Amino acid sequence: MSRKKKSIGEVEGAEFGVDSLYASKKEKLSDGKALMEARLERLKNVSEEKILKARLLQLKLQMEEYLEKQVYSGRNYFTDFLKIYIDMLYSKRSNFAKDMDISPVSLSQVLNNHREPKVEFLLRLMIHSEEVYKNICPFKKNTWFRVYYHEKICDTMSNQDHWMPEEEKHVNISEPFKVYGKLLSK
Repeated sequence: MSRKKKSIGEVEGAEFGVDSLYASKKEKLSDGKALMEARLERLKNVSEEKILKARLLQLKLQMEEYLEKQVYSGRNYFTDFLKIYIDMLYSKRSNFAKDMDISPVSLSQVLNNHREPKVEFLLRLMIHSEEVYKNICPFKKNTWFRVYYHEKICDTMSNQDHWMPEEEKHVNISEPFKVYGKLLSK
């Protein structure tokens, strides 16, 4: 890969993992293509086990990243993560349902957001994940619970404008205001 450096004023952002200090776009594209071919060739030699391990690690990290943020998007992260988890391990989702001792219909309803997962399902998922991740990396038992309830909390907080006015009508704080009025009121 030959490079002819441009002056500092002409440097562009790096693309495709290839240094952007090329004299021509043709040279840059040629080296980019060579790099991509080398990466693809290397990927051909990676075992299925290593690919699965990498994907499981990636999923764990995505879930942990999600738990660190307050996400108000309307997207169902729990079911998205669950679909990824199932699809990377099983050829058919019905096989996962069988391993979890639930009906394929129930699993489908959870995955398509037509039904909330039961606590028993979350407990079994916790056990299942613990076994799958045992030889891959540490996986906290409560991860699936945390993802599920984190999503519920974020949804609730993001929809305050919808539920708050109606619910405020049903809340009264009379006794504490009588007893601690100076402390509680402005």
